[in-house]
Amino acid sequence: MYFSEHNKKGWRLLGVPFIFAIFLLAVPIATMTTLSFWTQDYLTLIKTITLDNYKQAWFQPVFQTLFARSLIISLTVTFITILFAFPIAYYISFYGGKRKALWLFLITIPFWTSYLLRMFLWKVILGYNGVLNSFFEWLGVITEPLTFLLYNSNAVVLALVHGWAPFAILPIFVSLEKIDRSLLEASNDLGDNNLSQFFRIILPLSMPGVIGAVLIIFIPCIGDYITPKLVGGPEGLMIANMIQVQFSKANNAPLAAALSVTSLLIVGIISLLFVFLNRKYLRNY
Repeated sequence: MYFSEHNKKGWRLLGVPFIFAIFLLAVPIATMTTLSFWTQDYLTLIKTITLDNYKQAWFQPVFQTLFARSLIISLTVTFITILFAFPIAYYISFYGGKRKALWLFLITIPFWTSYLLRMFLWKVILGYNGVLNSFFEWLGVITEPLTFLLYNSNAVVLALVHGWAPFAILPIFVSLEKIDRSLLEASNDLGDNNLSQFFRIILPLSMPGVIGAVLIIFIPCIGDYITPKLVGGPEGLMIANMIQVQFSKANNAPLAAALSVTSLLIVGIISLLFVFLNRKYLRNY
């Protein structure tokens, strides 16, 4: 009787999340995958199964270029964000003292404003008559506005690093907080210097947080279309922008679905590969 009631309680607890996962994740993905194999015929409105959408998505040069650019930008953003986030998280964890809560509070301030608004402000900052150009002209460093600051891949990378930095700092901070400080004391007693201590103890034990931050940043970055549209220009457009165009302006939903599924597969494979290569750190977390 107890076992039966225990099972019922467990199913009730899992029921709602399971239903949400089915309807909000599985059903949309299954629908998109089905749509990607349809033909686009406006005259007969008869849908037939075809692989032409995937042939276009995989072999047309324009789509290959966009996939490659999206991958490069996402990996670059992930690397730079982790590179800047780790020292900040390290400082807060080991030197924040009683002000850790204050530092974390300050880090979350960007969440107070809309993501769209923050990305639009980068357009104002980097624009031809923006804040940076106006400041440099006022200092006399330049005589005319710099045109390379905006509407390119570098502007997309800069804006995305700023937008996703808090998502990298917080999980790394949590993993650093879980490190047993007695291990560091033992390391000092055994003669380790600060550099050796960092690479032998702190960095390996903080890897679960780093891995989590990498996945949190990389996965949404490759699907971002707002930032490239605002600050990227023709040289900074990513695959998500093409998917949005195919769904809306081109009205070619099957091709857009094929591009979406392909993007999902690329992200999934790279994410699983990264987790697999670092499974020893996750196993001990």
